[in-house]
Order: sequence, then structure tokens, then C-alpha cells
Amino acid sequence: MGVDGAGALVVAVVGVIGTLLSALLTQRAAERSRRREQERAEGVRERAREIEERRDCYVALNAASRQYLAALTDQLHALGRPEDTEAVRPRLTEARDLHRDVYAEAQMRLPEPVLVPAGEVAHALGALYGRLRRLDDGTPRPGDALDAVPGEIDALWESLRELRRAMRRDLGAPGEPGAGRPGQGVRRRGAGPGASGAGSGR
Repeated sequence: MGVDGAGALVVAVVGVIGTLLSALLTQRAAERSRRREQERAEGVRERAREIEERRDCYVALNAASRQYLAALTDQLHALGRPEDTEAVRPRLTEARDLHRDVYAEAQMRLPEPVLVPAGEVAHALGALYGRLRRLDDGTPRPGDALDAVPGEIDALWESLRELRRAMRRDLGAPGEPGAGRPGQGVRRRGAGPGASGAGSGR
């Protein structure tokens, strides 16, 4: 084989190798692209699951808090009517226990901007429960004034509305000031998580 023939053979071999390498590199690039797309899709699905779980937690906490506060309101109305308190007490205990369980789970899930107002509401519900039970038992402490309770209840309904706004803001609900991506809620002033409680509301 002459020099020209050998050169042509080398060129042909190099061309074949180049074609094979190009196909291999293209295949690998396509595989990497598919993997990235699969990872991205899985991340989107995981994020959607997290948001749905958080939403369910918010729904349960909101319902339990409203139910607890409604039971506390019923307890207030029943004071002074001994025949009514016997029926109200078990419902109040049940509402308190439900809120305690729901809030305990929420503490493991809620982001800080929602956990802070949720803790404030839980603490206030627990404090009001203790006050009403002492008044019902006839063992009030200094400051346990019955005529102050309606104002506390009104304040709690407003606190619940603020908590719902924080939840909706965290979920990015339309119409909420500052709403954006879930988890980007605005931090609110206040103390940390507190006592247990649950309620039904306005």
C-alpha cells in the first residue's frame, strides 16, 4: 500500500472514530439532560407534596383553634347557669384536647413566620381556658374577672384572623399582601409557641 493509500486509510479510520465518538457524546449528553429533567420533575413533585401537607396542617390547626375558642365562648355563656355547664364542660375538654394534639403536630411542620402567631394563639387559648375553669370551679385568682373575658375572646378571634392571614401568605394565596412562594411569609412580632388549646371561630 502506497503512502497515499495509507493516508486515505488513516483519514477513513479517523472519520469513523470521530463519528462514533460524536454519537457517543451526543447519547451521553441526552442521558444527562434526561436525568436532570427527571430530577427537576421529582423536585417539583416533592415540593407539591410538602405544600399539600402543610396546607392540610393549616386547615386542621385553623379548625381546631376555632372549635376551641367557640367552646370557650360557650363556657363563658354557661357560667351562672349551672344546668348548662354540665353539658358544656365535656365539649370544652374535647376541644382543648383536639387542639393540643393538632398544635403539637403543627409545631413540627410550621415555618417560623406561622409558628410564632400559632404559639401566641395557643398560649392565649390555654390561659383563657384556665381562667374560665377557675371561675367555673369558684376558685378564681386575682385578675380573673368575668367581665374581662368577652374582651379577651374578641381579641382571640382577631388573633385567629391574623394567624389565618399568615397561613395564607405562607401558601402564596391570592390576595394576601406579601404573598409569594410558599415558605416566604413575613415574620410577625410576638412570643414563641405556647400552651395548648383549640377553637371554632369567626
